[in-house]
Amino acid sequence: MRWLLSIVLNAFVLIVVSGLLKLISPESFYIKSIGTALIASFTLSLLHMFVKPLLIIITLPLTIITFGFFLVIINAITLKLTDNLLGDAFNINGFGTAIVAAIFISVFNIFIDKLIFRAREKKE
Repeated sequence: MRWLLSIVLNAFVLIVVSGLLKLISPESFYIKSIGTALIASFTLSLLHMFVKPLLIIITLPLTIITFGFFLVIINAITLKLTDNLLGDAFNINGFGTAIVAAIFISVFNIFIDKLIFRAREKKE
């Protein structure tokens, strides 16, 4: 149940981040619809389950040297992979935009985790 809720919340986060980045540059991050955001969130979730661990293992020395900051680059890579898989319905214009989006998404996910999931765990 938590996984489905996180997919829906991440779809919402993707829409919010798209809106924020459009304020900076109108063509930087495009999501066609809410359905596309849900599909992108699901795809991103699968990439984080299967591809991200491999990327972390491959880049472990670089991640250690950068004190974990290279994980932002790995998150940007998974965003660009999602962009490539979904085609024109989900578009991130450039790797720099993907890095900024990955930072925003990570920050929003930290807040969501603290506000929703941890508060919910305390009630149970």
